[in-house]
Amino acid sequence: MRGCVPVRERFHARLADQWEYHMSRFVLSLAIIFSTVLTPAFAVEPTPAKATATEPLTIWWAQWAPADGLQQIADVYAKETGTKITVHQIPWGSFQDQVFLNFGNATTSFDIVVGDSQWLGRGATRGLYVDLTSWLPGAIDLAGIKPQALSNLCEYPSGSKHYFAAPCETDAVGLAYRADWFTDPAEQAAFLARFHRPLAVPKTWTEFAQVAEFFHRPAQNRYGNAQLTGRGYDAMAMGFQQVLWSYGGSWGDAATYAVHGHLDTPEAVKALEFFRTLTTFGPKGATNLDYGQVLDVFTNGSTAMSCTYFAFFPTIAKQLGPKVGFAVMPANGERHAISLGGQGFSVSAKIPVPRQEAAKKFIAWFNTPAVQRQWITKEAGFTANTAILASAEFRAASPYNAAFADSLDHVRDFWNVPVYNELLASAVKHLGEALDGADAQASLRAIADEHEAIFEDAGLKK
Repeated sequence: MRGCVPVRERFHARLADQWEYHMSRFVLSLAIIFSTVLTPAFAVEPTPAKATATEPLTIWWAQWAPADGLQQIADVYAKETGTKITVHQIPWGSFQDQVFLNFGNATTSFDIVVGDSQWLGRGATRGLYVDLTSWLPGAIDLAGIKPQALSNLCEYPSGSKHYFAAPCETDAVGLAYRADWFTDPAEQAAFLARFHRPLAVPKTWTEFAQVAEFFHRPAQNRYGNAQLTGRGYDAMAMGFQQVLWSYGGSWGDAATYAVHGHLDTPEAVKALEFFRTLTTFGPKGATNLDYGQVLDVFTNGSTAMSCTYFAFFPTIAKQLGPKVGFAVMPANGERHAISLGGQGFSVSAKIPVPRQEAAKKFIAWFNTPAVQRQWITKEAGFTANTAILASAEFRAASPYNAAFADSLDHVRDFWNVPVYNELLASAVKHLGEALDGADAQASLRAIADEHEAIFEDAGLKK
């Protein structure tokens, strides 16, 4: 999931308040302890690292299960090299603040930070992250990394082949569904009679809406779907943008930063109106569900389908067992787009060069195939290694791995620029108003107006 960036002077007061609100809500969403592990088929002992012992290193990351897994991996590295590594975990609600406050010091307390993709703009343009452009291609087999993950999680600007991070955690939004409801003979017969097609996992948004409508039975405490619509942090944007792209709209032109003609088009309006329709087939409060609430309304057994990040799926799999299935998000004709998630390793530019080199050695070791096979046995330890993703062993190792691997072919990201937070705050505000009943076209036009002003104020708009 995403990060934040500096605020220009004329947006300070409004956006600072919004950001404080966003982060207070977001802490509830992602402080989830994931609770299953993949099968031991990949529990391969990593290849010994060719590194010389150095003084201890420190990694800062958010407080969640993947960070526990990273510490376990780091302990293996310590045994092989003599270099101890501590993974310091910070609650999600204060993670971003603590990292950038620490960057205000002459020397940071951490050597490596596992930061959100949108932090790359701030880290790169302010000289906070070590430029890895000349080092990374020789240290990691970049041809073996999923291109979408490499571009969005490691490069700034995206697609430039200028690297300020290396792969760590890869994620995407996926579809969890009640397999037991879908295979119930009575439900199958009723669906066929109503929609004149078999009841099946939806492959298109049209099919998704039909299934959501079919299972929506509030009187029976059953609901059709749960979408990411939370007003805190980025849930709303991550939920809506998949529909936006699939319907032919976009946030704007990445080359010119033009937003009008991309976000306020008939296609984009139709996407927002459709997204609003989906919330009518959701549980109470469906127009304002954060990550934790989307998880709750699905795992409590009341909802047919849930769209959220794969990092939540280990928890879902443990709680619902064979009752749940996992799939790739729907498409709309030839258009298929899925929200990207995940974080990369960045090296602090505010530590001595020898420590920077020691940090690079660990990052290179972590991204070797042997260690990546160890990494994917950890809870929500998803890889970007293409060979592992394509392997039969990986795809069969959990009920959600195959869907995860297939999803990465379609991932896209929100604006990955230094003014990301201003853009996000504007989008969440007006999208929320639309879900509450405001005119969809007017809401999108308001976002386009504000986004172009933000780009112009930041000196990006051409």
